[in-house]
Amino acid sequence: MEGRVFGYARVSSKEQHLDRQIEQLKKYVPIENILMDKVSGKDLNRPAYSALKGALGLRSRDTLIITSLDRLSRNKDDIKKELQWFGDNNVRLKILDLPTSLVEVPDGQEWLLELINNLMIEILSSIAEQERLTIRRRQREGIEAAKAKGKHLGRPKLQVPDKFQDVYMRWKRNEITAKYAISELGISSSSFYRLVKQQESR
Repeated sequence: MEGRVFGYARVSSKEQHLDRQIEQLKKYVPIENILMDKVSGKDLNRPAYSALKGALGLRSRDTLIITSLDRLSRNKDDIKKELQWFGDNNVRLKILDLPTSLVEVPDGQEWLLELINNLMIEILSSIAEQERLTIRRRQREGIEAAKAKGKHLGRPKLQVPDKFQDVYMRWKRNEITAKYAISELGISSSSFYRLVKQQESR
């Protein structure tokens, strides 16, 4: 008896869209069987993907369809580990941009398909990991270039109002409320308490 068919889609952040992947997967998978994550592929700790591999998810003879190998992960070791899990649990993995993985073969010839797929997956996983490393290198180079130009990275540096010291001392002596101090300085409450923390840590 043939098992169920599931689809899995992933993008790296909440700002990105899953529409293109879902449209591709809907050609092969009922929409209610498509699980989705909006989280980085740097590791395998993802809600929907974890559910697929959980007690109520994929079972022997089921099929999982993804649009490309890097939807599983961009880490070569993680990809190999997941492929081992699919094999151990008798789950068929089909990858839409890897046509050989979609081929149906006669009983007894599965070894040929597995041989071809393993070769292609080895190449694709190496490319995916190289892309991940390239992205990280470019990010690091961008940060270093910005620092070299004297650009401040992260939260903007908080400017201390000229009369902060006087207002702070009056507030500490309970002569004025925090609300009045904030209004007097013309800053937000979070900025006021950040300045207070800086003052008291000296």
